[in-house]
Amino acid sequence: MTMSDPLGDMLTRIRNGQMAQKGAVRSPTSKLRRNVLEVLRREGYIRGFGTVQDGKHEELSIELKYHNGEPVIKELRRVSKPGRRIYAGVRDLPQVYNGLGIAILSTPRGVISDGEAREQKVGGEILCTVF
Repeated sequence: MTMSDPLGDMLTRIRNGQMAQKGAVRSPTSKLRRNVLEVLRREGYIRGFGTVQDGKHEELSIELKYHNGEPVIKELRRVSKPGRRIYAGVRDLPQVYNGLGIAILSTPRGVISDGEAREQKVGGEILCTVF
């Protein structure tokens, strides 16, 4: 069965893993998912990620991060969906909880956070928000 929103599936796996206090979750691999995870790791929302060979398929193993027993990620929300894409110019980039959270964007310069997009003066598709 094909998946209509692979990135949304990965974000849901992360949310569910944190609610169940899991140390790591697995998700099928793709270039977009890897790039989003790199931004989450760089911004300090996950411990890290790696690839694991599961039979003949490759999967991403995502190490979740906790602080004092509470998940570091309080809210993880998909913004741009397959049925409705949301784009923003550099002046229209959202402030997630007045700058306490981040928005992850797909830009011509790659998948980056909203802060990096402001520095590089580039807009793009808003993939998700993290707080």
